[in-house]
Amino acid sequence: MPVEPADTWVFGYGSLMWNPGFAYAEARRARLTGFHRAFCIYSIHYRGTERQPGLVLGLDRGGICDGIAFRIAPERRAETVSYLRRRELIYGVYRETLVPVVLGHETGEAPRTVWAITYIAERAHPAYAGCLPLRREASLIRRSAGRGGTNLDYLLSTLRHLKELGISERRLDRLLTLTGALAARAASTNCARSPTAALARAWATRTFATPRTVRDNRFGYRAKRG
Repeated sequence: MPVEPADTWVFGYGSLMWNPGFAYAEARRARLTGFHRAFCIYSIHYRGTERQPGLVLGLDRGGICDGIAFRIAPERRAETVSYLRRRELIYGVYRETLVPVVLGHETGEAPRTVWAITYIAERAHPAYAGCLPLRREASLIRRSAGRGGTNLDYLLSTLRHLKELGISERRLDRLLTLTGALAARAASTNCARSPTAALARAWATRTFATPRTVRDNRFGYRAKRG
């Protein structure tokens, strides 16, 4: 399938999908093969601290990822790329790259593959967490918070927006169940309190007996065992 080189496209797989922060001429569902969406980045500022790191999304190798591709008008290309670099490359944990993505199409319409700018996890960076056991991810997410808010709210927001876009992520659904957020969300509906507060109360004394991994000590990113 030929790849169209002319237009500038940006592929969003996380918050860029629902909060791009830039003007675009067109937005289309798109699929990237060879990478998947994962909580593979330690966050020590946005959703955690150095003492209690959280986890945020990254694009890691393998699998497929459904997201949104944004087409950028030629006259806005320079300002858009500048904005994205300020947003995504501030700590060096993401790497800018061009990837071929297949655009969503209507029945009878020919599939289109375009080159898109995206930001993948930089595996050599100390904040790269890799594929942690699911219980370990849940342990970090349910207890961490940073200047951007709680890690749990980040997970809930991600899943809510993915559902609105019709994107299903089975691993993230299991992660949500492990954090106890489902029970917390039901409780918040009944008592009009935040999911995070309800989760904190419900799980105040609960711990996970998860063994420490070698990666916990990598480059000084020492996380407490959950």
